[in-house]
Amino acid sequence: MATKFSKETYLYWYELMLLIRRFEEKAGQMYGMQKIRGFCHLYIGQEAIAAGCMTATKPDDMFITAYRDHGLAIAKGVSAKSCMAELFAKATGCSKGKGGSMHFFGLKERFFGGHGIVGAQIGTGAGLAFAEQYKGTDNVALVFFGDGAARQGILHETFNLAMLWKLPVVFICENNNYAMGTSVARTSNVLDIYKLADAYEMPGDQVDGMVPESVHQAIERAVKRAREQGGPTLLEIKTYRYKGHSMSDPAKYRSKEEMEEYKLQDPIETTLKKLKDNFGVTDDEIEAIADRVKNEVEEAVKFAEESPYPDDDEILKDVYAEADYPFIMD
Repeated sequence: MATKFSKETYLYWYELMLLIRRFEEKAGQMYGMQKIRGFCHLYIGQEAIAAGCMTATKPDDMFITAYRDHGLAIAKGVSAKSCMAELFAKATGCSKGKGGSMHFFGLKERFFGGHGIVGAQIGTGAGLAFAEQYKGTDNVALVFFGDGAARQGILHETFNLAMLWKLPVVFICENNNYAMGTSVARTSNVLDIYKLADAYEMPGDQVDGMVPESVHQAIERAVKRAREQGGPTLLEIKTYRYKGHSMSDPAKYRSKEEMEEYKLQDPIETTLKKLKDNFGVTDDEIEAIADRVKNEVEEAVKFAEESPYPDDDEILKDVYAEADYPFIMD
C-alpha cells in the first residue's frame, strides 16, 4: 500500500493531520482556560479520515458533518484563524462568532457545517447532492455522521430516497466505537454499521480509518461511482477518538488498555514512520513542518484574542424569517 502514493501525498497527509491535532490540542487548552465556552468536541485520533478524504475528492465536492467538525473544516480549507476565532465567539469567526464549536461553516470552501442535532446533516447532505444533480454538475456530497446517528430515523428515510434518485452522495459513518459514552454493542443489534446499506441495495464497505491510505482508496471508489451517476455508497470508517465525547467527558467508560492499544495505531505517528522508512524524510524536514504548524496555530490564537466580539445589532441578522408568515403577532 505504501508504494501506491507519492512522497508529496504522504507529506500532505502528515502536515494536515498534524495541523488538526495541534489545533485541537490548543482548543482544549484554551477551553481549560475558559477562553472557549459552551460545547467543544475534539477530533483527536480521527485525523486520517479528513486527510484521506481530501486527496480523493476535488475542491467543489461538498462536506457536511455533525458537531465534531473542527478537523473536517480545517481539512476543507476553512482557515485555522477563522476557526479559532469562532471558538472564541469573535466576529471574525467562520460563522461570525454565532455558531461556536458545533457550527463551523465555510461557503466558499464548500464546507456546510457543523450540525448540532444528531443525524440532521444526513438529510441536509442528501439535499446538497440533489441540488448538484439538478444543476447537472458532477460534484459529490460527502456526508459524515457518527455511529450514534446511525440509529436515527432520518438515516433510513434518506437512504431510501438517495438510492431511489441515485443521488451523488457518499455517506460516511465515522465509527469511533462510542456514541457519547455508550458503545455500539449496547445500542444496536447490527454491529457492522455498513451492513445497514444492504436493506436499500446500496453498496457498503468497512474501512480502516486509522490510516489515510485506506480512507483515500475507499472514498475514491465511492466518489467515482457517484460521479458516474451510480448513486450513493455507505462507508463505515472505523476510527477512535483519544479524548472524551466532549470536553466535559472524562471517558471513564473505557479501559486504559483499550486506549493504549489504539494509540499504537496513531495515524500521525504511523504516517511519520512511513515517511522516514519509505522516503528517507529527514528530521530537519519534519521539524520544519512542525514549526509551520506551531506558528499557524499560535497565529490563530493571537488572531482570535485580538478580534472583536460581534456588535449587538448582529443578533437578529442571518436569521431566516418569512415576511408574510400569517401566524406572527405584532
